[in-house]
Order: sequence, then structure tokens, then C-alpha cells
Amino acid sequence: MNDVLIDLGLTTGQKEFRKRIIGGSDANILMSGNDERILQLWKEKRGETEGEDLSDVLQVQLGSWTEAFNRSWFTKKTKRTVTNAGDQMICLDYPFMGCTLDGLTDNKTVLWEAKHVSAFFKDEEVLEKYIPQLTHNMIVCGLGAATLSVIFGNHRYEAFDIMLDDDYAAELIEMEQRFWECVQNGIAPVIVAQKYTGPVDRKVDMTGNNVWASAAAEFLKNQAAAKLFETAKAELKEMVPVDAVEAFGHGIAIKRSKTGSLTIKESK
Repeated sequence: MNDVLIDLGLTTGQKEFRKRIIGGSDANILMSGNDERILQLWKEKRGETEGEDLSDVLQVQLGSWTEAFNRSWFTKKTKRTVTNAGDQMICLDYPFMGCTLDGLTDNKTVLWEAKHVSAFFKDEEVLEKYIPQLTHNMIVCGLGAATLSVIFGNHRYEAFDIMLDDDYAAELIEMEQRFWECVQNGIAPVIVAQKYTGPVDRKVDMTGNNVWASAAAEFLKNQAAAKLFETAKAELKEMVPVDAVEAFGHGIAIKRSKTGSLTIKESK
């Protein structure tokens, strides 16, 4: 996992790789708005200090040890295989951006990311927490979709499919460019994270929309057929009004997180 920096069998080359790029977990820090953590990251990238020792951080260690199980459970539940775990990637357009993959799925067209979080986390909290990392890694890999595979405590599992938000991606790239210039020039960074601030308080009943009904039927019927499944999801997401926090009808609901990402779930 990108969060795990030391004491997990990383080679010297892998550690050096992470020092010379902005990684996915770094993106989470940059978008956190936490001045202290951002300054610490700046010092680490400049080689002025060592990274935090995470060998005694239970959450980090647990996430690392359960990643292989997470991958197997995801495949068992979705019939979607994961490949390229551990591959190191560099962005062709922005060479200072890189990542170490948890994996790729759907014939390497979708980023796959594993997380093991507290049982008390809500779905929207997990998505908001990791959307910078997912967006960063999608940019690095040149992909427009990602799957966040999450184990909640020891009793619940969810896989969230997320589409790349172009506006948020552009904002993240600008943020990382400014930070990297500070690293190269030795100037302490002053970065203010900009989270999604658009209106997300309107719910829309799409029951009377025939196009929605047709796409919803395809979504529920063809989950095992990856191509039809993904096409239907794309159509549904395109129909969600930009000012809506949720759209629902015909057995499904699409919710928008605070960062603007959309997730589809079968409604009860």
C-alpha cells in the first residue's frame, strides 16, 4: 500500500523511488490542509529528515498485512481479477508524480486500491479521505476509473467504483506542482487544500425518467457482465444533476461525496 513506507520489506530502491516522487499517500497529505504534516512531507522530500516510523502503527501494519486477502476477497466477490500489484509507475505528463500500485483490474483499465479502515467509518468518510490518493494514482496511470476495495473492521466489505473528476484532478495537479516547486527551490510550502464546495443538498426522484429506468434495469441485470455493467453506470452518472447529492429510482441510488465523486449502490 502507498501508506506503508518502512519496515514492510521495501528494498532500498523502493524507498528511494518514494523519496523522488509525490506518491498517492502524499496527495492525501497535501489535500488535508494540515500545515504541520505538509511541512514534514516537504522536509522528507528534500532529504532533511527521515520519514515517520510506521512500524508500530497498528492501522498501517494491519492494512499492509490484509492487502493480499483484500485482493483475493475482491476477486471472490466480484469475479474481477487484480494484476500489477507492486508495480512502480511514473506519470508521463508530470514526472514528479508516481505511485506504487495496489493493482489494476478490468483488463488493466481500472485502478484498484485496497484499504482496511475502522469499523466505525462511514462510506462517504472513506471516499472523502482517499479521493486525493485515488485521483493522483488515476492521473499517474492515465486511467479514468478506480475501484476502492475496503474492509471495515472485521465485519463489512465494500467495493466502490469511482470515475475521475476532471476538475478535481486539475486542482490536484496544480497543488502538487506548487509543492514540488517548493521542494526543488527550498521554499517552505504554503498550501491550502480546496475541497469540493458545490451544493450537494438536493435529492432527486428519477422514478418518472424513462431513460434512467432503462439504464437502472441494465445496471441491476448485468452486474456480472462487465462491459454492460460499466456502460450503464456511466449513463446513470451522467444523468445525475450537478447540484444533487443523491439520485435514486428503480432499485438503485447514486450518492455524491463532498469531493464530488459518485458511487452507485443497490437500494433496499
